[in-house]
Amino acid sequence: MFLKAATPVIQLRQMATLKEISLRLKSVQSIAKITKSMKMIASTKVNKAQRGMEAARVYGNSGIALLEHTDVKVEPKEPLLITCSSDRGLCGGIHSSVSKATKRNIAAAGGKGHIAVLGQKARTQLTRDHRQYIDLSFDGITKYGATWYETALVGDAILAAKLPHDGVSIIYNQFKSVIAYEASAIALPTFSTLNAAPKLAAYEIEEPVLDNFAEFMFGNAIYWAVAEGYCSEMCAKRSAMENATKNAGEMIQKLTLRYNRGRQASITNDLIDIITGAMAV
Repeated sequence: MFLKAATPVIQLRQMATLKEISLRLKSVQSIAKITKSMKMIASTKVNKAQRGMEAARVYGNSGIALLEHTDVKVEPKEPLLITCSSDRGLCGGIHSSVSKATKRNIAAAGGKGHIAVLGQKARTQLTRDHRQYIDLSFDGITKYGATWYETALVGDAILAAKLPHDGVSIIYNQFKSVIAYEASAIALPTFSTLNAAPKLAAYEIEEPVLDNFAEFMFGNAIYWAVAEGYCSEMCAKRSAMENATKNAGEMIQKLTLRYNRGRQASITNDLIDIITGAMAV
């Protein structure tokens, strides 16, 4: 008597479980389609981002080469930190790396400095415990890719703010390969430090021209950092979406196997009930 009463409960539980598995399976399949599409989109953007990064590197390295030839020493005690990030997620820990590097620079300067943040992701992370250091913030960076015009406007806004500092450090994700990046910094001097360089007299540059060059080098360095960070972000997003698609495929296989086993067990129980009833008659 008790067995007959318990059998329908077991069947109902099995059917409910099968329905839940079916819904979960459909959900994971939808997620797999989305991640696969995002991987394909990121793959198409990687090539364009690499071309822009290589072009930006040429101009960026030329400015750094001048600083090396003139023996400019950039050792700021109150640095201006420009953290290059973006507004997008789903790309691993690429934003956390620049945020952590920014915090290390603040700690190395003895808790002194000012921060200008490019992108919402790094700003959100830095706001938690370094809110007092953030003076400027820019959103929408690299929404349509890294462009010189956009970064030049950012550079003008930072210079117009006239934040007190004795050196600039642009923190960004340096592109190493399609699967590797590293948080790095571009050190830039102030105009007074550049003007006092030991070997600058060999270039015979007038002060107004040097001032314009310093501003151009500043904007160009930001463009270089943003282009490198954008390329690293697209590669990281492609890798993240590839891993997500692979994991979703494994989940689909497990859920499909579990669903088929449950369905087979349910059918077997139904057949046993039918045969048992027929034998009882």
